[in-house]
Amino acid sequence: MTTDYSRKWWALAAIGSGTFMSTIDGSIVNIALNTIQETYNASLGDVEWVVLAYLLGIVCLLPSMGRLGDMIGRRRVYMGGFILFTAASALCGFAWNLPALIGFRVLQAIGAAMVQAMGIALLVQAFPATERGRALGYNGTIIATGVAAGPVLGGLIIATLGWRSIFYVNIPFGILALILSYYVLADDSKRTQQRFDYIGAALLGGALVSILYSLTEGQHTGFGTPLTMGMFFGGFVVLALFIWWERRIDYPMLNLQFFSNHNFSLGLVAASLQALTLQFNFVLLPLFMQKVLNFDTGKTGLLMVVSPIAISIFSMVSGRLSDRFGPRWVATAGIFFLGLGLYRVSGLTAESDVWDIVFRVFFIGTGFGLFNSANTSSVMGNVPREHGGIANGVLSVVRSTGQIAGVTLGAFIWSTQIFAQTGQAYIDFGEAPQTALVGGFQTTMFIAACLCWLALIPTLIRRDTTSA
Repeated sequence: MTTDYSRKWWALAAIGSGTFMSTIDGSIVNIALNTIQETYNASLGDVEWVVLAYLLGIVCLLPSMGRLGDMIGRRRVYMGGFILFTAASALCGFAWNLPALIGFRVLQAIGAAMVQAMGIALLVQAFPATERGRALGYNGTIIATGVAAGPVLGGLIIATLGWRSIFYVNIPFGILALILSYYVLADDSKRTQQRFDYIGAALLGGALVSILYSLTEGQHTGFGTPLTMGMFFGGFVVLALFIWWERRIDYPMLNLQFFSNHNFSLGLVAASLQALTLQFNFVLLPLFMQKVLNFDTGKTGLLMVVSPIAISIFSMVSGRLSDRFGPRWVATAGIFFLGLGLYRVSGLTAESDVWDIVFRVFFIGTGFGLFNSANTSSVMGNVPREHGGIANGVLSVVRSTGQIAGVTLGAFIWSTQIFAQTGQAYIDFGEAPQTALVGGFQTTMFIAACLCWLALIPTLIRRDTTSA
């Protein structure tokens, strides 16, 4: 059957709108946490769940929503996600107390998971294989723009219209995107004899919640507490049960044979390492600028936009290059530049100025922009198109898990280095001597560069072959 690609750019617009909305909503709320805390007279720990409930909900539901879309039609799930996301946004704006807001954020996460799980798969479906990298490059630019614009737009909207307005603005954009999706996305509704694997979905979701919650909460309560340790190791037990269950049923939620495709599995390994090391920069560099260089919040925020800008530019470049030369060498170049940027950041000192930071961080954005589009093209190109939803869900989970692990590992290494140099543990890094702060940061970022360059191994040994 011949696929009609005449509406591919309209499809990119429809999918990009969903990608932008769900991405920006993950970061825009961060700016409002202090105001929300004051509104509900709540503790910071309780208010953080406004963000965590959304992020954890998305990550844990992505594989299930991807599988559902592969079974009943991706456009149907995508549009259903838009409807739920938009309705939940309105409810978040009307939330009468903090538990209600957190609950509505969970509903938002379900809708966002449906949108994000289907986005890449629909994009791959809308474009010919020879233009896959180009389309994914544009999508990567949209994601980076959403990440960069979230804090800026959030600050402006909250200052002029109040924090509830950050949810209300989703309503008109959601309706317009829904209408556009209805008319331009191909109707791929399916009737299948397969049954949805509810037990598998519950086991995988439970395992991810347990592991990711322990990694997140352990940063606040300590990783040695019985609850944190129990949830961490319990999550892996449930994950083992999931694998056992998937091997014995006829219609598994996740076809484990995908992992026998070396290109697919190696792409996931490389993606996890890149996501992990990128978080070292996003989390630790702002602390360094504020604690060591004494930059204020506004100046720090502006400097942190440099990396997403570079990512948005080079994601498009990466897509075109991977279509022409194959994703392997483009991804390899991306890993090299990202590692180089992290290595250069490890050379920052207490005397570094703004332009010194900009020059070093630009390499990080360049590297990740080159890597991400090319690697995604390789991963998605090595599974049949009819399984694109679940494949994208797995890739997103791997990246998100790497990001959360990166936050935890980066903070742990820096604090360990400070303790090694001072012999004292500090609850607040800012109380440590400046020499220990700088030395610990330099070592931590050097380790990040080495971890990043490890991804050269799985990237170089795979081949530019595709299954779709």
